[in-house]
Amino acid sequence: MKGESAASDDELASDILSHYSSASEGTSVLEEGLGGEQVDEQSAQEETEDKLKQCIDNLTDKSTKTRLAALESLRQAFSSRVLYDFLTERRLTVSDCLERSLKKGHFGEEQASAATLFILLCIQLGGGDEAEEGFKMLRPIFTTILMDNSASMAARQSCARALGMCCYVSTAEEGEDLCKSLSLLEGIFMSSYPNREGTLPTPKPGSSGLHTAAIQAWSLLVTLCPASKLSALLDFHLPKLKACLQSSDVNYRIAVGETIALLVELGRDIDEEFEVEDSEGLCEGLKSLATDGNKHRAKNDRRKQRSIFREVLHYIENEDFTEEKIRFGVESVYIDSWMRRRIYDAFKEILESGVRHHLQFNPLLRDIFGLGPPLILDATIKANKISRFEKHLFNAAAFKARTKQRNKVRDKRADVM
Repeated sequence: MKGESAASDDELASDILSHYSSASEGTSVLEEGLGGEQVDEQSAQEETEDKLKQCIDNLTDKSTKTRLAALESLRQAFSSRVLYDFLTERRLTVSDCLERSLKKGHFGEEQASAATLFILLCIQLGGGDEAEEGFKMLRPIFTTILMDNSASMAARQSCARALGMCCYVSTAEEGEDLCKSLSLLEGIFMSSYPNREGTLPTPKPGSSGLHTAAIQAWSLLVTLCPASKLSALLDFHLPKLKACLQSSDVNYRIAVGETIALLVELGRDIDEEFEVEDSEGLCEGLKSLATDGNKHRAKNDRRKQRSIFREVLHYIENEDFTEEKIRFGVESVYIDSWMRRRIYDAFKEILESGVRHHLQFNPLLRDIFGLGPPLILDATIKANKISRFEKHLFNAAAFKARTKQRNKVRDKRADVM
């Protein structure tokens, strides 16, 4: 029986997360040898899956409020746990439901939530053929919403992120999806570029947020490009992005600054002699933003802007990057380049507080960050769970070729564009 109100879905979300929490607490008790009652993991898992099935059923409910609550419940569940086995059996059902919400959603909020949930579905499926099949099915819908000026800004922003993230996770080796997605995203944020007279256009209400989402998604996909494609992108975009540093929106300015640093880093990777055109002018602009003290800007915005642009300036001038260490479980991942920061930030934006759990257990993220197979630390884990991970890792071999494209040292001969 489908839920008749959003309240039931809110309770489902709360129950699902509480089951996750109690399961993780039980595991830690076993690991630490603190005693206590044995947790019936199988029963807890079955109960959680029943609640997830109810949420999936509610995605087709007649009530918009119920559908929205179901989307939010699933978003929280997908971001907080790895559900590969559960979703592999239901991926077509979930994809069909999300397609319906994207096409027939009466409110931008439903379309935005459906696009975000599809990103999480691709991350859960781990790339490869399964995620690629779903992306090819929904990409035309993402494109339609993204290019529709009458659509909700929230929906268009989510579709921009979905194009970037889903293409990054599931892109085919021939690069066709990559080229199309790059072109679509460029078409969005390039409307913020200066005109022939060098004047920045006046942004329309809400457009800065859309441009920010588009350029962040685009810069994520740029990390997959081979050397020949990168050279053309650098020549065309760097001069225009420099002018966009004067944008009136602080978040867009920061996104532009980080994209400039990323492009310069990629340029230096493929050519040790790479130099930015008018580097003195660029550094002067960055220095101005790194020391901006205008009182008409919000205090937090000024602080955030100064911090980011100090890092960008140091990198452009001295190739100096501030390394960051992300701890999860007994492991750590080092963010030691602008490329790795862009990739990590993209996953963190979608997974939120669940990013550390996925770094620990999701083979896709572990592959992307070079962490190897998930560590099995608890000898009490049942053999069938280990075999599931091994099966998943075996299936993940299909997208190993794409992983090589992410390596900082690229094979210049691998021009797949």
